[in-house]
Amino acid sequence: MTQPIEKPKRRVRYSGTHPKTFEEKYKELQPDKYEETIAKVIQKGNTPAGMHRSICVQEILNILQIKPGQTGLDCTLGYGGHTQEMLACLQKSGHLYAIDADPIELPRTKKRLHDLGYGEDILTIESLNFKEIDALVEHTGPFDFILADLGVSSMQIDNPSRGFSFKMDGPLDLRMNPQIGIPVSKRLTELSYDELVSILQENADEPNAEVIAKATLRFLKTSGTIETTLQLKQIIADALFHIPIHLRNDEIKKACQRSFQALRIDINHEYDALSALLDKLPDSLAKNGRVAILTFHSGEDRLVKKSFQSLFRQGVYQEIAQEIIRPSMEEQNSNSRARSAKLRYAIKA
Repeated sequence: MTQPIEKPKRRVRYSGTHPKTFEEKYKELQPDKYEETIAKVIQKGNTPAGMHRSICVQEILNILQIKPGQTGLDCTLGYGGHTQEMLACLQKSGHLYAIDADPIELPRTKKRLHDLGYGEDILTIESLNFKEIDALVEHTGPFDFILADLGVSSMQIDNPSRGFSFKMDGPLDLRMNPQIGIPVSKRLTELSYDELVSILQENADEPNAEVIAKATLRFLKTSGTIETTLQLKQIIADALFHIPIHLRNDEIKKACQRSFQALRIDINHEYDALSALLDKLPDSLAKNGRVAILTFHSGEDRLVKKSFQSLFRQGVYQEIAQEIIRPSMEEQNSNSRARSAKLRYAIKA
């Protein structure tokens, strides 16, 4: 007896004229099939769902001065935009290594780049946190150029299942690698008032850290846990009820951005990882090797600036960026996520 043929499931329908949730944006999630839709989204200054628009591409290429035959490293593969541009500079001569700690996005990007013709002869992709760069250098030797883009990728932000954004409901996770450590929902139950205030202040300069911490711990005392992103957003909103109504919505949005950033930095040990990378960079660069680091908040930039300046004074670097390099106004206007970007570089002596 023949088995009945199963009909393919119909896609999720959405109300109104435009899709709102991540799953409903089926055209954006299929860029190869709907190029016209992708172009329209980008033209409006937005990033299509499931994609990432690389920032400061030309500025980074100007710094790295990549030449055919060189060996380089992209410490944060992400969507592969910067990687693809660096590969083009190599002109199929030399080799590029790319690493990332995100086990969800890495295989997708690896396939995407492979389909574009970048095989093992020119590109090696490995699952690795950049704090472990020395383990890679043991096998590759020092690099002629290194890039580290420290921003959270749009794919991570836009996917509600990752819990990075308060704009959509999802599990309060925020881990770059969901297979390691604990989610923020669990971490919050372990923190004291002083610890939470410290995280909010040190990782995001949150001016309302004390009232947000009090409200968070008060909620945890009665409910036991904060499971979702929108739950935390509502707790922050309630904590800021004292702000004048004509300022409140904007202040709540900024406080949510800062609070989620602070918790993400904490749960992923981002400052520790960056410090480890900065310490290991001198031994990871060849003579006259170049490194470019793209940061997105003041705490990261301070670490990079102090490390570069200290090693420059010691003669380890022959040249460093004296001032931060910002994306052009044209790029900032066309891509809102570029507005907070800060770029610095160093050249090995």
